[in-house]
Amino acid sequence: MSKILLFLVRGYQRFLSPILPPSCRFHPTCSNYMIDAIRTHGAFKGGLMGVARILRCHPFAKGGIDYVPLTFSLKRNLDEEYHGPYNKRKKHREN
Repeated sequence: MSKILLFLVRGYQRFLSPILPPSCRFHPTCSNYMIDAIRTHGAFKGGLMGVARILRCHPFAKGGIDYVPLTFSLKRNLDEEYHGPYNKRKKHREN
């Protein structure tokens, strides 16, 4: 299922996105967020997170940085540190 969703998003990025004017208010873009969410949390949870992100991307949204969180959440991620889309482990800090 993940491969099918990723194929659809990549198709959108390749064929539809170049035709449409840039309008995403977040970084990374909504399609990249969807890909990262699916790879990090799986097809169902990642798909839900991607749809929630698309619904948050509207003209009245503040926008800004919104990376995929390491834990499942449909809300905006306020952590502006990039943890990587594939690394589910939290980084250990040396004291």
